[in-house]
Amino acid sequence: MILCAGESLIDMVPQDGAFRPLAGGAVYNTAIALGRLGRATGYLWPISRDPFGDQILAPLAEAGVNTDLCPRTDRLTTLALVTLTNGEARYSFYDEGSAGRMLVPGDIGPLPQTVTALFAGGISLVPDPCGATLEGLIAAHHARLPVMIDPNIRPFFVTDPEAYRARLGRLLPLADIVKLSSDDLEWLHPDLAPEEAARHILATGPKLVLHTGGESGARAIWAGETVAVPAVRTTVADTIGAGDTFNAGVLASLDRQGLLSKDGIAAITPDQIRAALTLGAEAASVTVSRPGANPPWAHEMPASD
Repeated sequence: MILCAGESLIDMVPQDGAFRPLAGGAVYNTAIALGRLGRATGYLWPISRDPFGDQILAPLAEAGVNTDLCPRTDRLTTLALVTLTNGEARYSFYDEGSAGRMLVPGDIGPLPQTVTALFAGGISLVPDPCGATLEGLIAAHHARLPVMIDPNIRPFFVTDPEAYRARLGRLLPLADIVKLSSDDLEWLHPDLAPEEAARHILATGPKLVLHTGGESGARAIWAGETVAVPAVRTTVADTIGAGDTFNAGVLASLDRQGLLSKDGIAAITPDQIRAALTLGAEAASVTVSRPGANPPWAHEMPASD
């Protein structure tokens, strides 16, 4: 089971002069995409007992995602108020004291042996106590479990950039796979070109650094020659959840190929990397073709996959 640990929240999206609540969150989206792609998936994040908590749980159940590790709490669900300025989305977070933000180590029970890989990232790595709790979870299990991290950096959410750079400086070397966008790489290493920044991160410990560039496709920087795949052309409704779905496609492909282990990732070949990037790109293309974070189900993917 691939365990996805990180934020879920409610996006309050403008619609007809009001706001429509939609379940979201980067790690939550990846968990749902993995479940829809038919992989054994678990989710770990505190879920409120408020009505929004039920709204968050329903799509997880529909996708077959295991939520046994999710603590329930009377704290409120995080809200992200979305405003559109010239078509560009901006977010205001109502997060202080929320269900997820207050995650502490005591909320996390022993991980069952059925957990075979760990995925983490998103804004849940930024504030404390939840950020420190997830850092501790990764530090405790990275020696046994393959770890993928996508920090999905949102500068407007980071109140102490140096502290967060320091946290990522501790976390990324513990990961086997790191996924970063061009914006992430620029924020982490503004003085380096994207591939130089990716290779700098690779040198700290990960086996694969995946660099996504939207329409320019995805690249894997690793010990061998860079592997690149193009983006899949489609009519774009919006890009919400595209990167999260890409992550799920990569993990699903590695799982199908029998590579989602420490030894499997260490011995990966260019063709195996290309297959993983391709499934990630194909899955993301379905998500961007329809509004919101609505990842594909397995039957919607090309038959060759």
